[in-house]
Order: sequence, then structure tokens, then C-alpha cells
Amino acid sequence: MERILPQPPVQVSVVVIGYNDAAHVADAVRSALAQGPVVHEVIAVDDCSTDDSADVLAALAATDPRVKVVRRTANSGGCGTPRNDGIDAASCAYVMFLDSDDVLPPGAVDALLAAARRHGAQVASGLCVRRELPSGREVPWQPELYRKAQLVARPELRTRLVHDTLCVNKLYRTDFLREHGIRFPEGRFIYEDFVFTARVLAAAPRIALVPDTVYVWHVRRAAAKLSISLDRSGIANWEARMEAHRQSVEILRDARGTGGKRLARAARAKFIEHGLRMYTRELTARGKEYQRQWWALTRAYLATFDDADLDAAPAPGRVIARVILASEEPRDLTRLKQVAARPARLAPPYPRAADATPIWADDLPQVTLEHLLVRPLRLLPIAVDGELRPQAGGTRLTLRLRELYGRVADAGPATVDVELIHRHGDRPSLRRTAAFSAERPGETWVATVLLDLGSLDGGVWDVRLRLHFDDGTARDTTAQAVAGPGLLRRTVVPSRRRGLLLVQPYRTQAGNLSVRLAPGVRGVAGVAKRRLTRLIR
Repeated sequence: MERILPQPPVQVSVVVIGYNDAAHVADAVRSALAQGPVVHEVIAVDDCSTDDSADVLAALAATDPRVKVVRRTANSGGCGTPRNDGIDAASCAYVMFLDSDDVLPPGAVDALLAAARRHGAQVASGLCVRRELPSGREVPWQPELYRKAQLVARPELRTRLVHDTLCVNKLYRTDFLREHGIRFPEGRFIYEDFVFTARVLAAAPRIALVPDTVYVWHVRRAAAKLSISLDRSGIANWEARMEAHRQSVEILRDARGTGGKRLARAARAKFIEHGLRMYTRELTARGKEYQRQWWALTRAYLATFDDADLDAAPAPGRVIARVILASEEPRDLTRLKQVAARPARLAPPYPRAADATPIWADDLPQVTLEHLLVRPLRLLPIAVDGELRPQAGGTRLTLRLRELYGRVADAGPATVDVELIHRHGDRPSLRRTAAFSAERPGETWVATVLLDLGSLDGGVWDVRLRLHFDDGTARDTTAQAVAGPGLLRRTVVPSRRRGLLLVQPYRTQAGNLSVRLAPGVRGVAGVAKRRLTRLIR
């Protein structure tokens, strides 16, 4: 009888890339090694670092033979070239990628490999969480894709796959990448993930999705040097994003069959819904020259989209795109920022065309807003202004709800649930409910609540609202921070619990109302000291 020899276990190569990140790269490598024997090798590609990265990696390789160090002799200027080096060096059936400042959570590789083998999938993908540091608050990335385990037989059957442009929360069959020549753009190419992911989808793999958290993306907003995804202050970043997106769409559109065209259209809709809205929210914080350049570049790129591309995008981004296309110069930036917020808000005025169709502005009648007449109330960009006035005995929050083409009055404003949520999400929230009363019938409604902010811990608290209407519908939203005399300034008020409480209402980047609290004499003194230090500097 022929003896059947046991098959060697299927194992994975993890490619870790880094440049001048000696402070974090060891944690990344160790998180890959901690996955257990399923990880046969950790290929650490050092992109010619000038710090202590080489020594850190050498020490790791000396203690674990699975660590294989590839040191580049010249810095590539980007993330694509070192990842390609990792693909070339990989010796296992599967490969995945890890950045030097992130980590793999326990069990991540096992979960992805099990799904890939169970379904015979060339790609397995799982949930990534963005972990804000130092707070530790976690926000899931594209959670809609990963609510349940499933197999996507062809990418065009789940066009939302184009929303997850990350390469790091995925496991790939190595021979699949090599057979189709799927590689990252070389050299200094920002947003290389966009192009790589488009090449993967264009090759029509079977994709297994798992609900497990398989990647932890560390977000360090206070770092001396921001990551590429966070450093959006220069116009070159937006140009690079548009170029990466343009190439991605072209790759998808040129893929064989009709599936690529569906994915290309979905990718353009995603650009409008995600990238365009994100950068629009930041426009008022940029200088006039940046705004002018951004508007011209964006308008030229959007002109390459057709009406079907715009129609495929959700309403907030679609409205922003049409305003940009309709005007040669930047305009209505504050109003556009509110439409770009999440959730979206549409601030007055609310003009109509001669035939009563809602329009963006009297001088832009071609930008119509007729969708607002039929859109479900729970999705309407309802505007609520918020005024927070700290005072002894409690802090008064006044909310002013505005009409929107008759939809608010028809629904009948009833009550509002107010919730103050700690920015880090790890402390009990403060909840209150108030009734709306008509201020100007058919135009505005007002609700007032008294908040005991002294019962809360220090830190940043965001204001969240749920509007209830007489017709039984509800709308979750935020309050637009209103500036004015006595508003948005630091105030010290007495507190039964803490003695003193420093209250700082402020407007977030998106224009939402939030509040910073510093309880106690020590907290107030600490804030005063930090402010004095900044003034001296």
C-alpha cells in the first residue's frame, strides 16, 4: 500500500514595511510573530532608514529565525516599492501586509486563512479598526462590508468593495498576485493602496469576508510627522489622491467584461461620497490660494465624470459636486462644509426656482434639490443651531430647528433627545429630553435643556441629537455651533461636585457643537498654564 505523507501546513508571509520608525516597528513585527506557527516568516523591509530601525530589526531577527530583514540601499519615497520587495521575497502560499506603526490583533491571520481555504478564495478580507492614540478610541473602517461572514464570487456582485481601498486588512494568495502581475505603484506614489486594490478587483478574485477584527490602524494625530493619510494640508496631497483615483477607475473600466464598468462607476460614486466630502469639510480652514487651486483642480476632475456617475453618488456629495461644476470660482464654502458634514446639514437660504423646485441658490438654478421633497425624513439634511451658555446652577443648551422646504413643518417637531458623549467613548453619557415650541411658526422651533456639566468627567464631550416628530419619524443629527456674544468662550462656573468647572464650548472641524471640560481647581489651573505657555511661545 502506498504511504500517504502528511501535507505541510499552509502558512503565511507577513510583509512589514517601515522607514525611520524605530519606535514602533518592533511592536508591529512582534504582533505578526504572535500570530503563531501559521506565520512562517515576517519579511521586514527597511526602506533605507537613517534612525535605529536597522538595529531594532537585527535584534528581532537574532531572537526569532522567522524574521527576515530586507534592507533597501536607497529610500523609495513611498510605500509601494518596499511592499513589492516583500511580494518578491515571500515564500509562502499566502501573503499579507503590515505597516510599521500598526499591529495585527491576536488570531487575525488564522481567521483570514481559514476563510480563504474554506471558500477557495484568492483574497480574504476582514475588519480594520482605526485606533486613536493616545486615547485608544476605536472606529471601525467600512463596517458595512464586514457585518457577517460571506463569499463574494465576483467583485462586481458587491460593488461596495471599492470603498475598502486598504491593502493591509487582507490576505492574498501569493500565486494570484504573481500570475496577474498585481503590484503596487513604484517610488513616491501616495495612495498606492487605491491602485493596488483596483488591480486586485480587476483580476476578478473570489473574496471571502470575515467579521473579525484583523488589523489595528494606529492614528497618531499629535505625531511630529503626520502619516500620509492625515497630512492633507498641502494641495499636492489632493492632487495625489485624485491621480490615484483616476488610475484606479481606469484599471477597473478596462477590466474584462461588464463587471469592471460597474466597479468603475461605484469607485467614482465613492470618490464623491467620501474623498470629496472629506476635503470639502476642511476648505474653510485653508488659505485663499489653496481654496482657489483646490476648486479648479476638483472642477476639472469632476468634469470627466458623466451624469450617471454623479447620480450614483449619495445626495450630499452629489450636491457638492454639482455646485463645484456650476461655478468657476469658490463659493458658499461654509454652507458646503455643512452639507459635507456627517450627518449632513443644509443651512439657509432655501430658495426655489420659478416652478417651485428647490434649488441651491438663485444664481445657480441648475443645481436642483428636488430630492429633498421625497427623501425620507430620517435622511434629510435638517439644520439645528446650538447655543451653550455656561452659568451657575447649570448650563443652558438652546437648540433651534430650522424649516426645510416644508418637510419639517409637515412632520411636526415634537421633542429632542440630547446626549453628551465622551469623545473617547469610555464614560457614561449625559442624557436629557426637551420639547420643541414654535419660535417663528413654519420657520423655526426652539427647545431648551439645562445640563449639569459638573456631573461629567474632564475631556471633550460631543453633542448628539435625536429629533422626534408628531408623525412618528425621527432623525439623528448634531447641532451647528453658533458663535456670538458670550458664546464659544471659556467660562469658570461653580460646581457642587468639583468646586470649580472650566467649560469651553467650541466648534469642531465639521462645525458641530462640542464642549471641553476641566473639572476642579487643578484642572482649571492646568488649562490656564497650557494657555499661558502657548501665548509665551
